[in-house]
Amino acid sequence: MEECIFCRIAKGGIPSSKVLEDENFLAFLDINPINKGHLLVIPKKHYGCFLDFPQDQLGPFFAFSQKAAKALIVTTKCDGFNLAMNNGRAAAQLVPHAHLHIMPRFTGDGFAFDWPTKKYEEGEMDRLAKRISSYVKK
Repeated sequence: MEECIFCRIAKGGIPSSKVLEDENFLAFLDINPINKGHLLVIPKKHYGCFLDFPQDQLGPFFAFSQKAAKALIVTTKCDGFNLAMNNGRAAAQLVPHAHLHIMPRFTGDGFAFDWPTKKYEEGEMDRLAKRISSYVKK
């Protein structure tokens, strides 16, 4: 099976504009940024999505991502930032390798998370919460 594009970037087979790197993770500039400075953070080992991460790697991944976000804020002087991780095609994951977007945001930049919302029928919210909760406890 051919390696995915992010595995190839992690191994240096495809050039990237690296921002931060250690033995397990890499942060680099997205080639199609929401705003300039938009970062992608990836594990160097291939995990398809968030659910595939070993639990012992989640803490280090988010600590690494926080370090990258702090550097982004200082250098771009952005007003805020969004974190996004798409998981699965239905959630718009285009590259099947877990990756976190760190998107610098500037007041008035024109980007918005403007998704349609849904309404619960009476009692449906509590029933769904109980179903999810019962599964988590197993």
